[in-house]
Amino acid sequence: MKAVFSLEFKVRDYECDMQGIVNNAVYFNYLEHARHEFLLDRGIDFAALARQNINLVVVRSEMDYKASLTSGDGFVVTVAVEPISKVRFGFRQQVIRLADSKVVLEGLVIGTAINARGRPEVPAEMVALLEAE
Repeated sequence: MKAVFSLEFKVRDYECDMQGIVNNAVYFNYLEHARHEFLLDRGIDFAALARQNINLVVVRSEMDYKASLTSGDGFVVTVAVEPISKVRFGFRQQVIRLADSKVVLEGLVIGTAINARGRPEVPAEMVALLEAE
């Protein structure tokens, strides 16, 4: 996967479960935050779109957990975007532990945009992003 964007994180104690590893649901938060930062980096403001009644939504998530993170681990989340269909786009993402460059998670998050009428409609900014990447 060609990483077009990456964001660094550090595991916080409260993100870990009783086994001392990051709870599986927490990874969704990591991936979402990285996607939002990726979009901002490309000039697309998720919150501004929502104020215009254009909502970017997730329609499918695939997560392959390959290893575990523990409290204090530093890691990066990578983001690459690709077209899926005329009204869907995919974010290929990885979580990579910094200490050993181990891929901890690989994911594909598929989304679309919903307009004020509740219909799928990808905004021009996203179309331009998909064509540029």
